[in-house]
Amino acid sequence: MNEKFTQCKNLFESIKLEVAKRIIGQNEVIEEILTALVCGGHILLEGVPGLAKTLSVKTFAEISGLGFKRIQFTPDLLPADVSGTLIYEQNSGTFSVRKGPVFTNIVIADEINRSPAKVQSALLEAMAEKQVTIGEETYPLPSPFLVLATQNPIEQEGTYNLPEAELDRFLVKVLVPYPSAQEEIAIVKTAGKAGEVPVSQILSAQDLKEMQTLLDTVNCDEKLIDYIVSIVSATRPLQEKKQSSKIAVRTMPKCDDISRYISFGCSPRAGIALLQCAKARALFAGRDFVLPEDIKESAPSALRHRIVLSYEAMADGVTSDDLIQKILEILPLP
Repeated sequence: MNEKFTQCKNLFESIKLEVAKRIIGQNEVIEEILTALVCGGHILLEGVPGLAKTLSVKTFAEISGLGFKRIQFTPDLLPADVSGTLIYEQNSGTFSVRKGPVFTNIVIADEINRSPAKVQSALLEAMAEKQVTIGEETYPLPSPFLVLATQNPIEQEGTYNLPEAELDRFLVKVLVPYPSAQEEIAIVKTAGKAGEVPVSQILSAQDLKEMQTLLDTVNCDEKLIDYIVSIVSATRPLQEKKQSSKIAVRTMPKCDDISRYISFGCSPRAGIALLQCAKARALFAGRDFVLPEDIKESAPSALRHRIVLSYEAMADGVTSDDLIQKILEILPLP
């Protein structure tokens, strides 16, 4: 095994141990956050209140040694409160730029679905282009830059659905589960003081750069890339029928039974995200090559927020995860 990949694996384990000082359980959440950081993507955490979503994000920002700012999204928030605005200087008769909290390495967008679309859209340019336009000038954002957003899926009053265009900008969407019985006992014993436990900075900007360099060297066989594209194509059965591509011919006869549950499937950006996440899983395991299991394990978080369900799916209680699991079952492994 390559020494650098072994060091990367050890660093990953050290990060999980450091986070465990504050966060009990939620190993998948921590792994997905680190995946997003290494891949240079953004992450959306969805879960009911009280599952330590915000604490997980804040803790990770502290151990990474990167600059971070938290934006509490509320219904009265304005786009300028996120990206910044021009301020008129009366003495000089000119305008000066006041940069918003988005100018940092890690933006914690807490309860992002509590603000209307006009505020959410203020993040679109930053997430896609890693730059912000204020007035007539465009300003680059610090590198690295990523958005760690949280949202509550159960409340309807005072919340706004994220537009599909913004959802597609998130590398992954992670569903934060309830803790197990033993984990909850340990959580209750902390009496809500877990956030006061100090953590050390164990991930530097140089470490992150080296991990990103290693990620680019992880090999993915052509057959596995074809497998990734097959998975993504299977999420858009109606569109692929019209195009009659080679991939559609191979996958569509087996996926006809799910077509009625999908209004719109994943974009090509989903395939890129799935490949990057699979490479990250290989990297964290100390390998320089991707296995089919890496792809299957990464598929739900990389694809679930990119599938637009039909009314029939909602009526039948079918979720995006159900469809992804069905696709993974019927597509043969390479």
